[in-house]
Amino acid sequence: MDRGCRAGRNYHDYEVYMEKYPDTAMVQMGFVIGSKGGKALLTIYFVNVSLMLGFLRDANTSKSVIDIYDGLYRRLGGQDFRKLFPVILRDNGSEFSNPKCIENGPDGKGFQGTRIYYCNPSAPYQKAKIEVGNEFNRRVAPKGKSFDELEQADIDLMMDHINSYRRKKLNGKSPHEAFCFYYGEELAQRLGCYEVAANSINLMPGLLKK
Repeated sequence: MDRGCRAGRNYHDYEVYMEKYPDTAMVQMGFVIGSKGGKALLTIYFVNVSLMLGFLRDANTSKSVIDIYDGLYRRLGGQDFRKLFPVILRDNGSEFSNPKCIENGPDGKGFQGTRIYYCNPSAPYQKAKIEVGNEFNRRVAPKGKSFDELEQADIDLMMDHINSYRRKKLNGKSPHEAFCFYYGEELAQRLGCYEVAANSINLMPGLLKK
């Protein structure tokens, strides 16, 4: 664990940066715990469009987080990664303790535009958007439900249903529709996001029959 990882990346630094560049798109990151000691879910929330990604992890470690972002970088390419991830706000868990590996990228050349910041300790309200977003996950996977028997395909299915649910704050559009409007459908597909028909959306535990 890099004990100095928060230097220059604390919540005050985040506020200063966002005040200077208020139009910067921001991503919040968190995790959802299944059963104690079992698989966990990393969630990534695009605040401007309310779209959420979910990644199943066998262990709640820093390396597992880095591997996920390395995979996103390779899938998207540097230019589109920087477009989607200019600012990442995360909490203080030890699994988020190596920001340089994400900022430098899998090729070591750096993302040249991605900035990582940390919320203050015990202040989840500072990333309230993803906390609200994770409530949708709990509709499908209630608190205490183990993720151990699930696969990434199950999480992708859950996210597609959540992201296809229309929101009042998006003027009746779904996060998927909002994302495609801002970034294009092709980029949504590269993230593995697909739309579910409104009459087929299921945000109940029965969606994951495991």
